[in-house]
Amino acid sequence: MYPGLQHHINTILKEPVLKIHSVSGGDINEAWCLQSQHHTWFVKLNDAQQFPNMFSGEADGLRALKQHSTFYIPEVIATGEWEGQQYLILEWISSGTPSTKTYEVFGSMLATMHQQPQEFFGWHQHNYIGSLPQQNNTCNTWHEFYAQQRILPLVQRLFDAAIFDATDVLYAEQLCNKLKEIFPAETPSLLHGDLWSGNYMIHQNGSPVLIDPAVYCGHREMDIGMMHLFDGFPAAVIQSYNEHHPLQKGWQSRLPVTQWYPLLVHAILFGGHYVQQCRNIAATFVN
Repeated sequence: MYPGLQHHINTILKEPVLKIHSVSGGDINEAWCLQSQHHTWFVKLNDAQQFPNMFSGEADGLRALKQHSTFYIPEVIATGEWEGQQYLILEWISSGTPSTKTYEVFGSMLATMHQQPQEFFGWHQHNYIGSLPQQNNTCNTWHEFYAQQRILPLVQRLFDAAIFDATDVLYAEQLCNKLKEIFPAETPSLLHGDLWSGNYMIHQNGSPVLIDPAVYCGHREMDIGMMHLFDGFPAAVIQSYNEHHPLQKGWQSRLPVTQWYPLLVHAILFGGHYVQQCRNIAATFVN
């Protein structure tokens, strides 16, 4: 960390930082652990010009999750910019070991979060999913939001990059036209938005912790689909979820459609087999 930035952060924390060391922070961020005599903080840094407002959007999402869920959410201390670097300062979370009830609690907490009624599909600001901007213009229906704010913009981006061809675009449009039939009607739920196994941890007190959100209000099966995409969640989570807020019939068959969006994100960011996975989903549900 640059000495000037470290001094700037010290003035925000209002405590002398005695120790600082780098930690793992993901693919696009620098991450640091700062320690004073009495407190420890987690600091993320990246390029403010390359990823404008990324951390202000993340801070907004963390505050929303803290307000509307019973998960342990790291406290946002500050976010801002200094000489082209943006920073996010959070409380440090020390990880612990799950108890026999941790994943049942996780499922019930997620169910409770999803049960709180929201006004619209979308969010009051745009944010990011990973390093990709995520647009959140509000819509009154899920099928409209999922098509116009999630799927079609990414399909167009893949087409413009000559990764998708005209047939891919046609299939995507045809599947978007079927979304109203595919998804059961539900009111919007507050979503974590990027709920894979790397974005939760267990607090040292045993509580489930959510981190790195891509928050918006959407169909609750989107969080469920993301949880199943890369595994990492014990079966007890969904079992508990269903006991508190049962998923509608056929939810397993809709998993590929809920996973279509994160797979399109991965196709843009990483290419490779993710491109074919996206094609397979569209072809399966259109034919």
